[in-house]
Amino acid sequence: MLQLKDLLRRKGMTAKELAVKIGISEGALSKSLSGNPTLERIEQIAAALGVSVPELFAPQPTNTITCPKCGTVLEVKERE
Repeated sequence: MLQLKDLLRRKGMTAKELAVKIGISEGALSKSLSGNPTLERIEQIAAALGVSVPELFAPQPTNTITCPKCGTVLEVKERE
């Protein structure tokens, strides 16, 4: 899910804590997210994070990029 790492960071939660909160292992969460999660799983994740399902997939502003290693959203500034 596009916004999961960012949401976890903003909520001060780890993937392991999220997995425990929805009653699965961290490995099962990772496998679910790297595949095709069910709507039920997506709803569980959204509820555990206190967000709506669409917020898990919300696009980021066009003037930002997300670091593929750490998930940090970086603002892209135009050259002067």
